[in-house]
Amino acid sequence: MQLETLETQGFRNTSGKMAFGVGLNILIGDNGQGKTNFLEAVAILATTRSFRTMKLQETVRFDEKTAVIVGNIKISGEIARELRAVIKDRVKQFAVNGKRENLQRYLGQLHAVVFTSDELAVVRGGPEFRRRFLDDAIIAVHPPYTGTISEFARVVKQKNALLQNARDSDYSIEKTAELLEPWNDQLAALSTKIHRSRVRIVERLNEMLERRLFGSEEVVIRYASSLEGKGELSDYESLITERLRARVHAELMAGRSLIGTHRDDLEIRYDGRDIRKYGSAGQQRSALLLLLIANIAVYHSTRNEYPLFLIDDIDSELDYKRIGQLLEYLDGKTQTIVTTTKESFASEFGHAARMFHICGGAPKPR
Repeated sequence: MQLETLETQGFRNTSGKMAFGVGLNILIGDNGQGKTNFLEAVAILATTRSFRTMKLQETVRFDEKTAVIVGNIKISGEIARELRAVIKDRVKQFAVNGKRENLQRYLGQLHAVVFTSDELAVVRGGPEFRRRFLDDAIIAVHPPYTGTISEFARVVKQKNALLQNARDSDYSIEKTAELLEPWNDQLAALSTKIHRSRVRIVERLNEMLERRLFGSEEVVIRYASSLEGKGELSDYESLITERLRARVHAELMAGRSLIGTHRDDLEIRYDGRDIRKYGSAGQQRSALLLLLIANIAVYHSTRNEYPLFLIDDIDSELDYKRIGQLLEYLDGKTQTIVTTTKESFASEFGHAARMFHICGGAPKPR
C-alpha cells in the first residue's frame, strides 16, 4: 500500500502537490510552516479523522468555504485508485475514483498509523484513550466494526437520557427497570460483540509485539473488563445481562449507565510494571511505539499490505538511538512520513529518503 501523490486545496495553510517515495519521506521546515498540516491531510485521507481536532470544519482555511484532499494510491503494486476527501461546513464526503462512498466502504482503501505527542495519551491518559486505540485497530482490519461502535454509543446516550429523566422524575425501581429493558437488551448484545472483538485484537497485538526492540524491558498488554470478578467472562452475554438487572438501582441513583464495555480498560505493563504509573517518559514512548508497530503487523497479517506510518515531530519525542532502531525495523515494510525542524535529522537519516522543504504551506522537493 503506497500513497504516490498528495494534493490539497483550501486545507489549513497548505497548497500544492507532493510525490512520495516508497520508503522514508521527510518533511522539514520551521515551526508553523505547515508540516503537520500535510501529515494531518494524509491521516484524514486514510482514516477519515484528524489527529488534531474532532471538528473537521476547523481544517478549512479561513478564507475558503471548502477543503479538498486528493491522493493517488497503489495497492499490491498494481491497483491504482484516486481517493478524495471534501470538507465543507459540517459535511465531509469521501470518494474513490470519483464515486462517493459511505464510511464503511471507504475505510480500508488506505490506512495510516499515527505517532504524535497527543497519542501518548494511550499510555499516559485515561481508559478512554486505550479503548479508542483498540477500536481503531479493529476498524483497520474490519471496517464494519464502526457500525457496532456507533450503535453502542447511541444506545448508551439514549439509556443515559432515560436514567436522568427517571431520576429527576422520582420513578420507582420497578418502572425504571421496565423502561430500561429494551435498551439493556441492546446494550448486552452490543457489549458482547465489542468485548469479543477487543479481546481478540489484544491477543493478536500480543502475538505481534516486538517486545525488546528498544531494550531489555518487555511490554505485555491485557484487556481488563469492568466485569472481572463479577462472574464467568467466558459467558459474557449472560454475565452482563445479569449485572444490568442487578444494578438498576445504582444506575438510577447515578443517572447514567454503569455497566458495559465503555467502562473497560487496556492494561499495559512494561517489565512487569504499570506503564502509566511507573514508566519513565522514555519507556512510555517506547511502549507506544511497540504497540503501534504491533498494530502495523496485525494489519499486514490480515490484509497482506503495510499501512502508512506517520510520525509528527519525530526528533522531539524520540532520541536518535530509538529513531535509528525504529527506522531500521520499518525499512522495507512501511511507507513512512515524518516531520522535523532539524537539519541534523535530515543529515543523519535522510540519505535514502525523499525530502520536502515546507515553507508557508507549500512543499518543495529537496
